[in-house]
Amino acid sequence: MSYEDWYIKHGKKHRAIVDRLIGQGYTKDRIIEYFDFDDMVVNEPDFCVLYTQPKKCHAVEKLNCFLCACPLFRFDDSGVEVRDGHQVRSYCEVNSKHGTQKLFGDVIHQDCKNCAVPHSQKYVQKNFDIDWFNVMRNCNVSK
Repeated sequence: MSYEDWYIKHGKKHRAIVDRLIGQGYTKDRIIEYFDFDDMVVNEPDFCVLYTQPKKCHAVEKLNCFLCACPLFRFDDSGVEVRDGHQVRSYCEVNSKHGTQKLFGDVIHQDCKNCAVPHSQKYVQKNFDIDWFNVMRNCNVSK
């Protein structure tokens, strides 16, 4: 699955959940709390492929899944540049010291597994928008 395919599919799943919660009268704070990993595994098992295991994408005690991706993540399925003869398909906008770029197959991708910044409730509060696509609008650099 390409980054763009995931991005669109995930954003639609996210929107459906948020719309349902708003329809039930959830406030911003309750919506953010709802996206706690432990609750999502039970309440929204189809939201993430890792929920079936259940396995966290980042080794942190309190993981919030509202963003599920980082607003600082950048991708271009056709490759944003060539480095050492390999296409770079994704990178971190701020070059976080917690992330790294790795060669997967013949393509360089950003590996964010050691960066949990967007999964803290504090970060989500600061960057919150009802529409996930608004928060993530700068991620797809191919447009």
